[in-house]
Amino acid sequence: MSNAPEPATPESGHEEEEWLGSREVAKLWPVREQWLPGVAGRADVRVRRIGGASRGTWGAEPTFYYFHPGDVRRAAAAIAEGQVDIPSKWRTDTPDGRREEFWGTLAARVAGTLMLAVLVVAVLLLLGTAVFLLTVD
Repeated sequence: MSNAPEPATPESGHEEEEWLGSREVAKLWPVREQWLPGVAGRADVRVRRIGGASRGTWGAEPTFYYFHPGDVRRAAAAIAEGQVDIPSKWRTDTPDGRREEFWGTLAARVAGTLMLAVLVVAVLLLLGTAVFLLTVD
C-alpha cells in the first residue's frame, strides 16, 4: 500500500505550486518524456491530462500531461532508490534506454530527410515540366 493520495483527491482551493509539465518532470526523473505518464502511474503520481479528444477521421488533438509537484518529488526519490519498477527501455540512464532513444531519433531524422528529398524532387519535376511545356512549340 502506498502513501500517495488517491488520484481523485481534490486539491485545496489555494494550491501553493503549479503542476509540472512533462519537460520539467523529464529533467527530474531519468525517464524518456514519452513514458512519463506510464511511470507516473507506477509511482502513484497524480496526473492531469489536457487534450487528446478524438477528432474523428482526423485523429486526436495533442495531449498534454501535468504532474503534481509534491508527488513528483516523492517519486523522484523512489525512482532514484529503485523502488519503482520501470522497464529499462523507458529510462535514460540505462544502455537499453539510450540505445532505444538513439535509434528512435535516427529513424525520425532519416524519415524527415527522405520526406524533404521527395519534396525537392517533386518541385524540380514540376518546374522541369513547366519549362518543357513552355519551350515546346
